[in-house]
Amino acid sequence: MALQILLNFFLAFVWMFMTVSFSPSGFAIGFLVGLGIIILMRRFFSYRLYTSRAWAVISLFFLFLKELFKSSMQVLFIVIKPKMNLKPAIFELETELKEDWEITLLSALITLTPGTLVVGISDDQKRLYIHALDFDDIEDAVNSIKDTFERAILEVSRP
Repeated sequence: MALQILLNFFLAFVWMFMTVSFSPSGFAIGFLVGLGIIILMRRFFSYRLYTSRAWAVISLFFLFLKELFKSSMQVLFIVIKPKMNLKPAIFELETELKEDWEITLLSALITLTPGTLVVGISDDQKRLYIHALDFDDIEDAVNSIKDTFERAILEVSRP
């Protein structure tokens, strides 16, 4: 991926020198021309294009914003109810993530979402222990995290 980005910048600078246009717009046009060349030559790369990974990072960011808003509204409704009928619980989440930074990112996303908190990680880093403020079903909570955050992190990190 880093090779593709460097190649794209190199092609953008070559474009600037070939057109003798040393302006930001000349660089932008060269960057787009370079991106087009890289897309045309993608079969020569053994891994996916860097643009797909950049798109995955952007979609992970917007997924987090959506989950943040949704969980904030749930916590708000819990707080403003006259009678708090909470069912807090700690549950275990078995994760498929392998790298330290992936597990750290998942833990941070879960912790930053209101109403949930990662209280521990197992020694083998395969299980997260999560505290939920209002808890109904273990399978629903685990599948929700796996289908949203974990899947999005895997899209970012896997080739």
